[in-house]
Amino acid sequence: MERIQRMTRQKKIILDILRSVKTHPTAEWIYQEARQQIPGLSLGTVYRNLNLLRDNGEIMELNYGSSQSHFDGTAANHYHFQCRECGGVYDLDLPLIKNIETKASGINGHQIDGHRLEFYGICEACLDRRRFEEND
Repeated sequence: MERIQRMTRQKKIILDILRSVKTHPTAEWIYQEARQQIPGLSLGTVYRNLNLLRDNGEIMELNYGSSQSHFDGTAANHYHFQCRECGGVYDLDLPLIKNIETKASGINGHQIDGHRLEFYGICEACLDRRRFEEND
């Protein structure tokens, strides 16, 4: 029997915070923001609710091999860019590659359920900062 989870105040605030930003914040950043509305909130509660929201398909967790995951309020599949300098994570306005899972499944006969494509480089803000420092 599937358990229905209710939308608690904490979960709603965390989801609202995530959906109100274009960045992909860490749990610690979300915690600091949420504490402004719920001063007694614990970091453990933020992590627990982020995991529930992720498991319910309402948000996306992005782990880039560092100690902290980033979270995305847009659960639909889309592509990301991560800056090698500042660590920022940004959405890329790029159409999804159609049928990529089907094409990949045909290569070795694997069952592929989804994909995540990410790009890495240096973001515009870091490039601008570099240019400014070089001209200084």
